[in-house]
This record gives sequence, C-alpha cells and structure tokens, in this order.
Amino acid sequence: MQDLPDRTWLAAAGRWLKGVEFSLLLTLVLILGGTWLFLVLAGATAAADPRALDRDILLALREPGDSDDPLGPDWVETAMRDLTALGGTAVLLILTGGVLGYLLLRREVHLAALVLLTVAGGAILSNSLKYVYDRPRPELVPALTHYLAPSFPSGHSALAAATYLTLGSLIARAQASRRLKAYSVALGALLALLVGVSRVYLGVHWPSDVLGGWLLGAVWATFALFVSRWWRRRQVRPEP
Repeated sequence: MQDLPDRTWLAAAGRWLKGVEFSLLLTLVLILGGTWLFLVLAGATAAADPRALDRDILLALREPGDSDDPLGPDWVETAMRDLTALGGTAVLLILTGGVLGYLLLRREVHLAALVLLTVAGGAILSNSLKYVYDRPRPELVPALTHYLAPSFPSGHSALAAATYLTLGSLIARAQASRRLKAYSVALGALLALLVGVSRVYLGVHWPSDVLGGWLLGAVWATFALFVSRWWRRRQVRPEP
C-alpha cells in the first residue's frame, strides 16, 4: 500500500513530461546546468592565488623565457586587439543600435525588446558580478591593454556570448534549412570564442575569467530566448 502514492506521483510526473516539449526541457537543463557550472567555477576562482592551469595557459601564449613578448609575429597581436574590440562597449553599442533600428522599422517590437534585454541585462549582470567576486587582474604577464574593473567574469566574453548567440539564434529562426540554422548559431559561438581567446592573449584576463564569462553570457542568452519564446506562445494562445 505504501508504494501507491509513489506510483501515483510517478504517473503524474510522466503525464506532465509527455505534455512538455523536449526543447523546453533541454533549455531548462542548459540554464540550470550552466548556472551550476558558473557557480562552481566562481567558487574555485575566489582564492587569491590563481590555479596552475590558469598560469600555464597564460604563459603558453608568451614567448618562452620572455613574458613581455606575446606569442607570434606582430600582426597576431594587432589581430587580437581587433578581435577583442568585437566584445567592447563601442562595437556592441553600434551593433545593438543597428539591430534595434532594423527590428523597430519592421515593427518587430518583441524581438527588439529581446535584443535590448539581452545586451543591457548582460552588461549589468557581468559588471555587477565583477565587484561581487572582486578578483584581481593577472599580473603574471604584462597586459597589452589596460582595464580598471576586476577580472572575474570577463565582461567582454560574457557580452560577446550573450549578444552573438542571441543574434545567431534570431537569424536561425528565420531560416528553413537546418544547415543555415546551424551555421548562424555556430558563427555567433565562433565570434564569442575569438573574443574570449583574445582577452587571454592580451593578458588582461585569466582563462577561468573567460570561461566564466562564456558561461554567464550563454546562460543569460538562453534564458532571454526562453522567456521570449514563452511570451510569444502566450500571446498567440487561443482564448478558451
């Protein structure tokens, strides 16, 4: 008799799962899993002394025996400065403003609100968390550019992930071809990846800062897209 309530609960859970889309469950798992990974990483980086892997990666991007000289010829350093600007405030403001103008001219107010929420919210979230964790910038190698804010999480990486993954997903929505959908999202992910790598190469972030920024930006973008999808379905739901 004691097994009956458990079986009843399991049956109810099974019926609920049948009524929920797999994509919705996957989105929730990604949000919760990404949040958990970020918190674990944040806890690990709270120590004043950076991890050995952080040190090894940072030094691997400098010439052996000369931490002042970044790895590769001069044009690589120039390229990394260009790539890091893709996650900078000026570039993202111009890009976001252009996208918002386009969406508003098309009267896609909902999508414009989604983009604004993702970029503005991601900026506020990442900058706030910097001062919560208050991790010092790397001093192991000379930075090739300078920033005053704390190090974790990387704001450039977080904003690049949030912005480019959101835009890539919106472009993918408009495509019928699965290859074009995959290409759009992959391109957004690649841009975020390049911005993060450039931050480590320039010596302004530990690799774990960048990983934290990627996780934060991806989770925030996924959450914003999830809310957007839920809102749109609620708006088009037929009246009973």
